[in-house]
Amino acid sequence: MARAPCHNPSVTQSTLVFKLPASEQHALRQRLDAESFEFRRVPHAVFSARRDGVIATLYRSGKLVVQGRECGLFVERFLPDEEADVRPSGGAAEVEIPAAGLIGSDECGKGDYFGPLVVAAVRLDRQTAAAMAEGEVCDSKKLTDERALRLGAALRASVPFALRRLDPPAYNAARERTGNVNVMLAELHAEAIRELAGAGMHVLVDRFASDEALVAGRLEGLGLTIEQRPRAEANLAVAAASIIAREEFLTALGELSAEHGLDLRKGAGTPTDLAGVEFVRLHGSEALGEVAKLHFKNTGKVERRLG
Repeated sequence: MARAPCHNPSVTQSTLVFKLPASEQHALRQRLDAESFEFRRVPHAVFSARRDGVIATLYRSGKLVVQGRECGLFVERFLPDEEADVRPSGGAAEVEIPAAGLIGSDECGKGDYFGPLVVAAVRLDRQTAAAMAEGEVCDSKKLTDERALRLGAALRASVPFALRRLDPPAYNAARERTGNVNVMLAELHAEAIRELAGAGMHVLVDRFASDEALVAGRLEGLGLTIEQRPRAEANLAVAAASIIAREEFLTALGELSAEHGLDLRKGAGTPTDLAGVEFVRLHGSEALGEVAKLHFKNTGKVERRLG
């Protein structure tokens, strides 16, 4: 994959250009669809996707153009360099663990229409990290739901952790209050980290926004070294946090499904829209906010399907 340099990197708007192999194009479309990007038609393009200050357009020639103030973060998240990919089980060595300990923090549910937004933080010392490196802990996205549930329960019993969860009614209220999901995430990350924090600790957060002050500013005065990095699940502490967060999300989604008598689907694609239609038919549109993140495009899709 060949990358053209960013143009005018000193200004807010940037542009990145890639030559995307055919084998990767469908996978990229699926990743963006799962993260609630808004798609539109563009002449000579396979698709154009927009969200959170970035537009990614894939042309029929295979050229992918990424534009906007968040283009760098988009590339780091959705177009990782495969040669630079690091297995999470070997990631603990990437950050030297101070005597005071290492805290890793990650979230789950941000791209899911149904269910809560969950943030988990995990604290590791050197001995625990060394033992964990020989086990099954890895980025939760590489696990089946069953493994994530099993490993999440095991981790809860073996490492110090903190959880913060916004169920849909609280999520929708917070989204109305802040108008920005990244601000909500920053608050949750900071709360979870504070619960585990001690002076001298290193904190590693899976970066979700270009403005690192959103998290760092909420942790001032605690004597922490704070690092925010894309794909931070390559580190064991963040990988463990990602598993616990996913376990909590899956459990909550299962409880909501059982409570309302239907299978509330993960993600934000067409199966999710169909589940939304079924939910409204059973419980009415006024109850949708009990199970769903209402600002997602899926809400409008559900309404249109119902006519």
